[in-house]
Amino acid sequence: MAHGRRPVIDDLDLALPDGKVTAIVGPNGCGKSTLLNGLSRIHRQRAGAVLLDGHEIHSRPSREVARKLAMLPQETSAPEGMTVLDLIRFGRQPHQDWLRQWSREDQAAVQQALAAADVTELAERALDTLSGGQRQRAWIAMSIAQQTPLLLLDEPTSSLDLGHQVEVFELIRNLASAGKTIAMVVHDLVSACRYADHLVAMKDGAIVAQGEPGVVVTPKLIRLLYDIDCELMPDPITGAPLLFNVRRADLNGRTS
Repeated sequence: MAHGRRPVIDDLDLALPDGKVTAIVGPNGCGKSTLLNGLSRIHRQRAGAVLLDGHEIHSRPSREVARKLAMLPQETSAPEGMTVLDLIRFGRQPHQDWLRQWSREDQAAVQQALAAADVTELAERALDTLSGGQRQRAWIAMSIAQQTPLLLLDEPTSSLDLGHQVEVFELIRNLASAGKTIAMVVHDLVSACRYADHLVAMKDGAIVAQGEPGVVVTPKLIRLLYDIDCELMPDPITGAPLLFNVRRADLNGRTS
């Protein structure tokens, strides 16, 4: 995959585990969002193939892909005054055409999405009156209403405070528990380890490690990704890796 003529990702092989949460981590500019955009066919690869249910994603009709895959980008926008309910109704567009208009099935899907994202009481509120966490849950609810088995999220907790981050991550876990396959770009390694079942670590457009967070996250990998040294211990509740004694590593192998 490339931006213009500049390759960003080369020689990459990735499969998302069904019904699990996959977190894509790595330093800024390593290709995380480009990978997600390639998986959602926003970017087209120059070589190789992106397969969705065994079929090359670019060979399938857009409406068919939209019934199987929902993508929530990092930056979202909506018309001023749009309500949560109006936004979520947009998630039903892939299921409609000139022969099939709004139905009881659509209405049921919207109500289920409102409940799943815990935004039922916010349905008539304008998006621009909500907190950051509430808005993000509303956007995720729109993706839920799309009723796709696969959900791609580009930095779903970007710019949120700690409380709202936990709110969104717990929603993501609930969706996976209900059977969705989810891939998300995450900047915070500790959160990625805590909330993901599968972790993909990238650097310079390549995957350098992937697997269960507790297995693949090591001091050596963290140094490779972020040029820091640290020690690790398991979270006493979840078992996820926790970083401590974090310090910058210099190019000569010394720490400061």
